[in-house]
Amino acid sequence: MSNAETDALLAALITQERRVWQALVDGDATADAALLSADFLGVYADGFAGRADHTGQLASGPTILHFDLFEPRARPLGRDHALLSYRAAFRRPGRSTEKMYVSSIWERRDGTWINIFSQDTPADGA
Repeated sequence: MSNAETDALLAALITQERRVWQALVDGDATADAALLSADFLGVYADGFAGRADHTGQLASGPTILHFDLFEPRARPLGRDHALLSYRAAFRRPGRSTEKMYVSSIWERRDGTWINIFSQDTPADGA
């Protein structure tokens, strides 16, 4: 993959990832669901989650006040799959800023990248 292709892949994936985060800021479960595969799997500090769990957290509104993504990297995993990894800093209502490392796998379906897997690792090692 050329540098230009890698840059284009990174730009496409980080745009989609930011849309997921923005759905959490907006409390928009419909937008969140549209970005996640029906068989999405999340691996988090509190266990496994599917798409319904991810979107269900928005039932009472926004779960994130703001976010920033740092050091994004993309790695192709074949023609229609790619890994996006980055460091995130975000704030939930009533909490101080949290930091974590995120790796997500995206699948291109009909020209659109859909999130099929995500794993969060707390940056403090906890």
